Parts: sequence; structure tokens; C-alpha cells
Amino acid sequence: MNHTIETLLAHRSIRKFSPQPIEAQVLATILDCGIAASSSSFIQCTSVIRVTMPESRAQLAAFAGNQPYVETAAEFLVFCIDFHRHQQIHPEAQLGFTEQTLIGAVDSALMAQNCLVAAESLGLGGVYIGGIRNNPEHVSQLLQLPEHVIPLFGLCLGHPAQNPESKPRLPQSMIVHQEQYQASLDTQALADYDRRVSEYYRNRTGGNKETTWSQQITETLTKEARPFMHRFITNKGFSTR
Repeated sequence: MNHTIETLLAHRSIRKFSPQPIEAQVLATILDCGIAASSSSFIQCTSVIRVTMPESRAQLAAFAGNQPYVETAAEFLVFCIDFHRHQQIHPEAQLGFTEQTLIGAVDSALMAQNCLVAAESLGLGGVYIGGIRNNPEHVSQLLQLPEHVIPLFGLCLGHPAQNPESKPRLPQSMIVHQEQYQASLDTQALADYDRRVSEYYRNRTGGNKETTWSQQITETLTKEARPFMHRFITNKGFSTR
């Protein structure tokens, strides 16, 4: 096992940060690692908004559901799908295809994950903030995002002020399929995993939460998930065809 694999396997979300800033050169290196990520057809359709102004951070924290670490992290980055840059290069660009939305989402996630892994390899920590999609129009107005640019998620980065254990993930036996999709659910593997997740939450909260993964998924998928996103995406010129 090498340092890269150890870093990947040791991932955990950090939500408490020390006031120590991230050095400019370190941040530049982290962003260079993100920019080096794979890009579909070399389209490079991601932009990153670095937000440092306290008042902007406070508004973004509120938009994201009052998540305080958006304000307290040394750095807060917003990753966006960006085809506005391409339209400036080629005004007659054919945009609005659903495939372009997928490409943008994939490319942005790859770039962000490279950034986070690079940061973690340097002893920093972070957490993704999907909550900015709770109020995408307000986020767009605050960040002055033009047409063909949509905010996907934020990323807090900083020096950890906590040491949480890693959250258990689904076992390979439930994720990796051989040759064809295996439609039958491995109920024993799921039961074992639910016990591990319940124990993790129990330890993390001092016994105040013992939710299983199955219970969490049931709660999450029995309600609408940001139904306004379709309208917002199409109003921004994405997935119109």
C-alpha cells in the first residue's frame, strides 16, 4: 500500500476547522491537481468560484441550510458547470443538450475530487456542500453566474479541528457486478452493513442516533429532492433538448 491509497481509504468529512489559513501556494497546487483531472472530449467545462468575503460566505451558509462550516473553513470553493466560456469562444455553439449537462456534472465532480484528495494528502480536510442547490437561483445571483453556468456544489477546505472516524461504505459485493447487473439484493450483506452503519452513528453521536443505512435511504427517497432543479437548469440553458 502506498501513500495515495492510504489517503483515499482514510477519507472522512471534516466539518470543524482551525482558524489557520491555507497558504496561497498550497491552494494553487490543490487547484492545479483539480484542473489536471480527466475531461470528456477535452471540453473542460468546469469553473470554480473561490469565495473569501465574510458576508458572501454567510449568505452561502444560509442558502445551504445554515451549515456553519461554510463560514469557518479556510477556503470555500463553488464548482460550476460552465459552457458560457465556450459560447464566448464560439458564439454559434450548439448548447442545451442533456449530454452536455451530464458531461459538466461528471467533469466537475472529477475536478473537485482531485482537489479534495490532494488537500487530504497534505494533511488538510474538507467536506462537500450539496446544499447550495437548495437555493440555486440565490447562489447564482450572489456569484453573478451568467447563462450556461450552474452551481453544482461547494467544497470547504481547511486544517481539521476534529478527528472523526471514517464512515463505512457499502461492501464491494453489493456494488461490483460481474459481467451483468445482478438484480437480486444480497439481503445478508445489507443486514451486515446496516449493523455497521448503526454502530458508526451510535459511536459518533454518543448513542443519540442509531439509524441504519436502509432506514436513511427510505427516509431520503420517500420525498421529493429539490423539484425546482429541473426548471432552474433549463432556465440556465441546460437540458433543453
